[in-house]
Amino acid sequence: MSLPWKSILGALGLFAAARTATRRWQESRYALTDRVVLITGGSRGLGLTLAREYARRGAKVILVARDAATLDRAREQLEALGAAVVALPCDVSDETEVARTLELAMESFGRLDIIVNDAGQIEVGPLQSMTVMDFEDAMDTNFWGVFNVVNAALPYLRANEGRIVNISSIGGLLSVPHLLPYSVSKFAVTGFSLGLRIELARKGILVTTVCPGLMRTGSPVNAQFKGDQAAEYAWFSVGDSLPLLSIRAERAARAIVRASQRGDVLLVLGLMTKLVALANGLSPSLVVRASSVAASLLPQAEATLAKRGGDVARRAPAWLTAPTDLAAQQNNELGRSAG
Repeated sequence: MSLPWKSILGALGLFAAARTATRRWQESRYALTDRVVLITGGSRGLGLTLAREYARRGAKVILVARDAATLDRAREQLEALGAAVVALPCDVSDETEVARTLELAMESFGRLDIIVNDAGQIEVGPLQSMTVMDFEDAMDTNFWGVFNVVNAALPYLRANEGRIVNISSIGGLLSVPHLLPYSVSKFAVTGFSLGLRIELARKGILVTTVCPGLMRTGSPVNAQFKGDQAAEYAWFSVGDSLPLLSIRAERAARAIVRASQRGDVLLVLGLMTKLVALANGLSPSLVVRASSVAASLLPQAEATLAKRGGDVARRAPAWLTAPTDLAAQQNNELGRSAG
């Protein structure tokens, strides 16, 4: 008995068409024109790319980041594109600063529709080079920063209209070698964000958790590297540049913005990231063993001194890191300040 391949393919085609139509309808009913979007970590990298994408779709943007000079450059870039934008310096790990910043945000445009939590820090190196302080710092910015902003923003988000987007990571679904403090903090973000979705459902405030893999945002120059700093920077920046392992920041931003309009629960970005996440769901022990092999091939120096990527001596050929270097120029990553 032959399988009805034509019928199966036809049904799959109809399903795909219906899914696409539904997603477009969801996006259209939450148009972004005149919506107010607050983006933490908005002065550079993915945050700045997201700001451009929201502004392109008619939203008003509030940029939040730690460094005023970096923020000013980002604001000027967006204003040159015709965007309505306000820049507010704030350390998201400071609960009092965050509360005051949310008050200023409301004074700026009189409303708040979408919160995007993108502020974060990355520290790369083997476990033996990490200290207790590294784990505390990662939690302060990557997790508590998200918590503080959400907690302060909830009174301003309208029922059945508000959106929250929390940028976690593939490192928030499975632990990534030489990124343990980062992964720990991103696991916390993922758990908080998914639980928040459940708790806020009755209010109609939709929370989207985003788990990207490597993105070509230019971020390696502002990551912190420990151990054999040059070797760590080499593998991280090369991986960040390879098309099969990473995705362009602009593509990621478009997907995230659309997901926020639809109110998706979870967005995993990048084909390789999706495959790894699927493998981890089916056989976590296999993924852990494979990750252990990968970790054994990485540098194992124990030095605890941290150095910014932009200050590390380059070992990888320039042509291998060219996409990341270009993205750093485009996305305001080349300043020496914190974003």
